[in-house]
Amino acid sequence: MVNKNKKETIRVVLVDDQTMIRQGLGYVIKMQKDMEVSGEASNGEEAVKLIGEVIPDVVLMDVQMPNMSGIDATREITRLHPSIKVLILTTFDTYDYIVDGIRAGAVGYMLKDSDSQDMLDLIRRAHQGEALFYTATAAKALAEVLQFQQKNHASASHSDSDTDSVLPPLVMLDQLTDREQDVLEQLSYGKRNDQIAQHLLISEGTVKTHIHRILQKMGVVDRTQAVAKAIRYKIVK
Repeated sequence: MVNKNKKETIRVVLVDDQTMIRQGLGYVIKMQKDMEVSGEASNGEEAVKLIGEVIPDVVLMDVQMPNMSGIDATREITRLHPSIKVLILTTFDTYDYIVDGIRAGAVGYMLKDSDSQDMLDLIRRAHQGEALFYTATAAKALAEVLQFQQKNHASASHSDSDTDSVLPPLVMLDQLTDREQDVLEQLSYGKRNDQIAQHLLISEGTVKTHIHRILQKMGVVDRTQAVAKAIRYKIVK
């Protein structure tokens, strides 16, 4: 008989070129009743291959690694497996890393010296469909990316020198209502439904309705994918 109250196990892959880091993260994760380590990789190339085999729920991704960087690996993983949540876990609170990670499709950013409970919270919330950027630099970078895209959306050209411009947008701004654009922007800042409702002065039920319509229009299955694709394709207002 199936136990309907049993929690879903979150399958995590660890990607870091330092064995001790992977062992430490693995120990903490294996202690959780709702998580398991599905595999480990020491560089980006290994990660892409492994993740294609085990299809985890969440990936903890280092940035600086041999053969293929964490940013390049994240870009490839999110292209091949858009439902997988990639979280950047690094030593460096660096603006360029964060922006590159966001554009590559990462849905979270945390420093390696963060509290282990914060890391576990990051994994659980990302798995539930939230986008989380825990450092002050990350918050600033995310805000500036969104502001830049809003400023340049109307005047964006299709120049061959802009690699993002050749990507086919999944939804145009005029397909979203003004309120849906507002909700999508709040989602991009990692806001919960109750926080969005309070900010926009609407009910949580209305927020849920808007999110449902946004997901349908963008052709995605959860809010994390919506945020990642909104940033990547420059459709956040």
